[in-house]
Amino acid sequence: MIITKKALPRRTFIKGVGAVLALPLLDSMLPALARAEALNKPAQRLFVGYVPNGVIMDNWTPTQIGSDFVFPSSLEPLSMYKEKISVLSGLALHPAMPQPGEGTGDHVRASAAYLTGAHPKKTEGADIQCGVSMDQIAANYIGDTTQMRSLEIALDPNELIGACEAGWSCAYANTLSWRNEVTPLPMENQPRAVFERLFGDSDDTSKAARESRLIEERSILDSLLAEVDKLQKTLPIHDRQKIDQYLAAIRDAERRIAISEKQNVELPQMERPAGGIPDTFAEHARLMFDLQLMAFQTDITRVITFMMSREVSPRSYPELGIPDPHHGLSHHQDNPVQMEKLARLNRHHIEQFAYFLDRLASTPDGDATLLDNIVMLYGCGISDGNKHLHTDLPCFVAGGGSGTHKGGRHIKFENDLPISNLQLTMLQNFGVELETLGDSSGTISGLFNS
Repeated sequence: MIITKKALPRRTFIKGVGAVLALPLLDSMLPALARAEALNKPAQRLFVGYVPNGVIMDNWTPTQIGSDFVFPSSLEPLSMYKEKISVLSGLALHPAMPQPGEGTGDHVRASAAYLTGAHPKKTEGADIQCGVSMDQIAANYIGDTTQMRSLEIALDPNELIGACEAGWSCAYANTLSWRNEVTPLPMENQPRAVFERLFGDSDDTSKAARESRLIEERSILDSLLAEVDKLQKTLPIHDRQKIDQYLAAIRDAERRIAISEKQNVELPQMERPAGGIPDTFAEHARLMFDLQLMAFQTDITRVITFMMSREVSPRSYPELGIPDPHHGLSHHQDNPVQMEKLARLNRHHIEQFAYFLDRLASTPDGDATLLDNIVMLYGCGISDGNKHLHTDLPCFVAGGGSGTHKGGRHIKFENDLPISNLQLTMLQNFGVELETLGDSSGTISGLFNS
């Protein structure tokens, strides 16, 4: 949250300060279009989607190179958006490969290295270490104009603790996003919690609910300022300086409330989700995609990272007639029955992503749509899960990139080109002045116009 980033996490503060820490990100709900028009260019948005445990590559990779390709069965649900999609093959995630003596850990290394291009430190303790992730670099560049720098979401629960693979902390498998080398960002899997982060403690997104919440937040801030002023007079100089920083965060919250009070923006109608998780994977995924759509549409954030599932996920899909755990299926040992189940599961994930593309494509954004004005990376840090391969990764880029992305192609790279090259290219397309990212060896030409 924007307040907690600036405030010091002192649990000894008065209870009212806790209320500020718990405040939702306050509504400067100026649509992306209005801000973009002020800059005379579309808003830049980034989405990263991740699936774990590898895929059946024969059902994923087109046999044709160039624009004359056909989506294989796993990617077939994307067919109507072919001109907005570049399928990329031949990319590799070198930092996920084991170093001498490391042994197991291919899954956790895959998720930790995917956006950082860094090889994580092998540990089961709290001394985890990796690198800054590509999505957070983008958030640092384009996130200052929005209420939330970025949003991190998952569908699997946050219950994985301890060691997920022998010698490796589950922290590496629980997220893709790293604020810095030692700070992984948690991912939220509860739809209700995501809604409340976006729109506060309201029952819906109606104007009446929003105005009621603004009044309540204004009242909380006013009482906080009075109490903090009293507290400040009793503290030594060093602590007063810390309080001053905290007050700056409160003032920033006041500014955001003031902007919201002056604006008359109609939000898309949505009720606060019920507590708990929907019964099926598809219901859960689509509800989360609906929330992400609203986050982009209202310009609350322009950077979202979404784990469709975590590495070593034991999730089963009984609604598809697949009682087998996902991770177990990925170790199919070339059994055609198991491989067919995994291929169905891979397609099921893509079907949910296609639903998100449908929603983006039907949502206006100025003279275009949200799908026209976004860049999306979707893939996995493992190709063949049975062999734990980190080469020839399943990967595609989607979205129009505000006119910069040239889709409708299958591009095959040679010599296990680092996937960090692709991510660095995406960042530079946003305007980020960055020469290297993780293990990158350069950029990819021709994927974007810029």
